[in-house]
Amino acid sequence: MKKTCVFALATILTMPAFGANNTELYGTDITTVYGETPVETLDADLAPVETDVQESSNPDIKFPRGMQLGIGISATGGLDGFVGYNNKKFDSFWWKRLGARFGYASTKPVKSFINKTVDRYMGDGVDIGDHLTVTDGKITGHQMFAVIDFYPFGDTWFFGGWRISGGYYNGELDVTADLTASANGAIPDELVGRQFQLGNVWYKYNGGDAKGLATAKWDYSGPYAGLGFDLGLFSGLKIYFDAGVVFTDSAAKLNLEINDVAALQQSTDGTTWTPINVADFQVNKAEVLYDAQHKLDKYPYYPILKMGFMYRF
Repeated sequence: MKKTCVFALATILTMPAFGANNTELYGTDITTVYGETPVETLDADLAPVETDVQESSNPDIKFPRGMQLGIGISATGGLDGFVGYNNKKFDSFWWKRLGARFGYASTKPVKSFINKTVDRYMGDGVDIGDHLTVTDGKITGHQMFAVIDFYPFGDTWFFGGWRISGGYYNGELDVTADLTASANGAIPDELVGRQFQLGNVWYKYNGGDAKGLATAKWDYSGPYAGLGFDLGLFSGLKIYFDAGVVFTDSAAKLNLEINDVAALQQSTDGTTWTPINVADFQVNKAEVLYDAQHKLDKYPYYPILKMGFMYRF
C-alpha cells in the first residue's frame, strides 16, 4: 500500500514536466499530429475581431454626436445665438439628460427691425401719465450667458424636448424715449403741447412745445432659472423656446431730462403761474425719480424670452 502511494505521488509531480516538453519527448509538433491550431493561437487570432465589435457596437455615444448650434430672436436681448452639447444617445441615465449652452445676444444686427416695431407701436404717441406722451423710443442691449440644461424625460418622444435650465447671465439694456406734453381736457387748447405735470407741480412754456428725454439703463448680472423645449422638425433641425428670469443685483436706473428748464413757468394749482426756480425744479424732479426708482427696485428680475431654430448633430 505504501509503495502504491509513493508511485501515485511521483506520477502527479512528473506529469506536468512531460506535458510541457511533449515536442522534445516525441520529436513531433502536436499540430502535425492532430492537424489543429493550439488554443493560444486561436485566441490570438480572435482578439482583433472582438476589439472591432466593441468599438462599433454603439457609435452614437461618441463625443461629436450631440453638438448643437442655435440662432433666434430674444425679446429682451436681440439676435440670439448659442453653441452647446446634449447627447440623448448616451446609455447613462444622467448623461443623456444633461446638456450645456453658451451664447451671446445683441440688438445691433436687428436694430432697424426693433426701431420699426417701436415706431409702429408708438403711432402718434403713447400717453404715460402726468400729461406726458412718448413720441419715439429706442432700445439697445446685449447679453452673454452660460446655462446647464436638464431634460427630465430623457429621449422619451415629445416629452424628451422639455428642459429645466439654470445658469448665469450678464448683460445691458438701454431704453430711451422722447417725451412731449400731451393733450388733456384740463389743459386749455392754446396750451396743449406746452404744459405738463411733474409730481404735484405744473410746468409750461410760453412758446413752443415741452420736450424731454426719459432713459432707463439696466446693467444686470446674476443667476438664471427657466424652462424651455426643443421641438424636432426633421434631420436634426428643431424649434427652441426659452422663458425665465435673471435674479439681478439691481433694477434699471431711471433718468429724466427736460429741455430749456430756465424758460419754464410753474404753478401748484394750474392757474397762477410764476417764473421757475431751477433749484426747486431739480428737487421736485429728483423726488419724482426717487419714488419711481424705489418702486422699480422691488423687482430686480430681468425677464428672458427667446425662440428660434437649432440644429443638433
